[in-house]
Amino acid sequence: MTVAACPGCIALAPSVDTARKGVPDTEAAVYLALPQIRCAACIAGVEGVLAKLPSVKAARVNLSAKRVRLVLAPGCDASTALQALNDAGFDAHELDATALRPANDDAGRRLLARAAVAGFAMMNVMAISVAVWSGAGDVTRVMFHWVSAAIALPALAFSAVPFFASAWGALRAGRVNMDVPIALAILLAAATSLYETFAARGAHTWFDAALSLTFFLLVGRYLEHRARATARSAAAELTALELPRATRLTATGRETVDVAVLMPDDRIALAAGARAPVDGIAETAAMVDRSALTGEADPVALAAGDLVCAGEVILGAPLTLRATHRAEDSTLRRLAALVEVAETGKHRYSGIADRAARLYAPVVHGLAAVAFAVWWALTGDLHHAIAVATATLIITCPCALALAIPAVTAAMTGRLFRAGVLLKSPTALERLADIDTVVFDKTGTLTEGVAVLPALDPGAASVALSLAQASHHPASRALAASLAGRAPAELRDVVEVAGKGVTALWNAVPVGLVRGEDGPELHLPDRCIPLPLTETPRPGTAALIAALRAGGWQVAMITGDTSARAAALAAKLGIDQIHAGVLPYEKVDLVRGMAEQGRRVLMVGDGLNDTAALAAAHASLAPGSALDAARVASDGVILGGTLGTIAPTLSLARRARSRIKQNLALAVAYNCVAIPVAVMGFATPLMAATVMSSSSILVVLNALRR
Repeated sequence: MTVAACPGCIALAPSVDTARKGVPDTEAAVYLALPQIRCAACIAGVEGVLAKLPSVKAARVNLSAKRVRLVLAPGCDASTALQALNDAGFDAHELDATALRPANDDAGRRLLARAAVAGFAMMNVMAISVAVWSGAGDVTRVMFHWVSAAIALPALAFSAVPFFASAWGALRAGRVNMDVPIALAILLAAATSLYETFAARGAHTWFDAALSLTFFLLVGRYLEHRARATARSAAAELTALELPRATRLTATGRETVDVAVLMPDDRIALAAGARAPVDGIAETAAMVDRSALTGEADPVALAAGDLVCAGEVILGAPLTLRATHRAEDSTLRRLAALVEVAETGKHRYSGIADRAARLYAPVVHGLAAVAFAVWWALTGDLHHAIAVATATLIITCPCALALAIPAVTAAMTGRLFRAGVLLKSPTALERLADIDTVVFDKTGTLTEGVAVLPALDPGAASVALSLAQASHHPASRALAASLAGRAPAELRDVVEVAGKGVTALWNAVPVGLVRGEDGPELHLPDRCIPLPLTETPRPGTAALIAALRAGGWQVAMITGDTSARAAALAAKLGIDQIHAGVLPYEKVDLVRGMAEQGRRVLMVGDGLNDTAALAAAHASLAPGSALDAARVASDGVILGGTLGTIAPTLSLARRARSRIKQNLALAVAYNCVAIPVAVMGFATPLMAATVMSSSSILVVLNALRR
């Protein structure tokens, strides 16, 4: 439920922290997220609701953070407050605020502070330099040089720390990185200027150049930092949805415990608006909001016995959840771990940039040394020779090259996650851009299967349930759901053969649930019972196939099902390449055969029999409902319930590749022009600093644009 109208929003209030009188800040607090609040009127409404609750001792609303801090009465939890706020029209849910502390962005603030100091000092030194350039007298010029030194040296000592620290760390390890020549250029410009100041004979100093270089580099690095923040750590956002505490139901009543101590089979009370802290089974029918995990906007109806994943929001009415996993093993925690892999990974283009950066340092040092020696030999002017060498070090800085790849990768990975696709392989984005053929598994991927059962006697039903529970095939899962509530038979020596079925011993007699021509068949000691299976396409699948074909991608279907059933579905979806009756190892052979023909295959599958093909394909995706083995083998996971994000994902990957090539071309073109200009002595250190930093900023902005 959301607020229909907010009169106070007419005049948007600034960041406000309000509190009831006497809020005891030292007491343990609970934090509720309030994503819909916008103004002071919202604050008053929230506090008015909470003021009526005996369980709430104090409340403080933070408008900018869109959350409220509660101090609860002893023995009370946040369920009453959540229920009251949601009933009043304020969308509220509990969160662990400590998990969001990285959002304070201390690193970004430090970069901004250093850039601000460098920029302030740069402007003042430039203002002083105007007087020098305008022909100030000797005494005035010397005084201005000392004033410039007094401003510049402390500013450089503070602002240039990131470059000095990085360069020193690299040198101590016996290597060079791109910060070595940067630090050298800053030190050289500052030291030469200081010498000219002491000698009191130089017409010009380069304090302004050293400060400009530092300022523009810091601005470029801050923009790179923001580019990565554009793909805000999805891992941190997911972790923040994990609750620090939960209400556990025991034989003696309710108790509030840390989520970390919850164990399987614990019963947990969830209020309307609360997020599930662990994976579990709903004890009653419920409605849940899965948008935080899957991007699905519509609420999902669950029946008693259905799975609820950690991070999903309970809607409408309270729910009792029986835990199936600990918090550390939850779906939410696994997704967070996968996101961390996706965000920190590098692909092949990053390797190119890294190799170029490693080659850069000795080449540029050599160029600077040659330029210094040649100009000194030709002119005998040490001052000018040092200026040329310094300009060469500055203008050829490979910041644009170093930023070309990570800025694009970070921005596109975050954009894909928000669209519902989690890339967990470090090279997935690059390989997705190469795809020209998309191959789908059928059952469980393109379709949703529902078992239609004939009348089964109790013995056959119990055997069928036990066999179905032992298998991970979508048809088995559908059969197990249809037989829920019965007692499973006791089986021994259960064996599942991918693509064929599952067999076991029941009372020392072989039984099995195997693939038949028209669907699964139950093989009992005295008879074979067909179990017809009707399948319906996943929502939006036909539109996806049409979009892929319109975009120039070839589409094929590989299935272990019969030719007749495969052809019927393919005709309905518009797929003209069909491979039916294929065993798991044959799927791998088909995918490899396509690769040998020069095709770059994207495999999309969800089952145990798809894992080898997923691993063998050029790139692979698995639905969020896929088996763990399929998700592990794939390069990415489709978090929503539909496959409609596949076409936009492939298009975005191609756009990312194009953006990377543009950035690399910009960086190379810049250096091709900049190096001759610097070596020939046409660029002053100040000009070099400005031009070099502008190229870095251009690369980052190109990565961030839509």
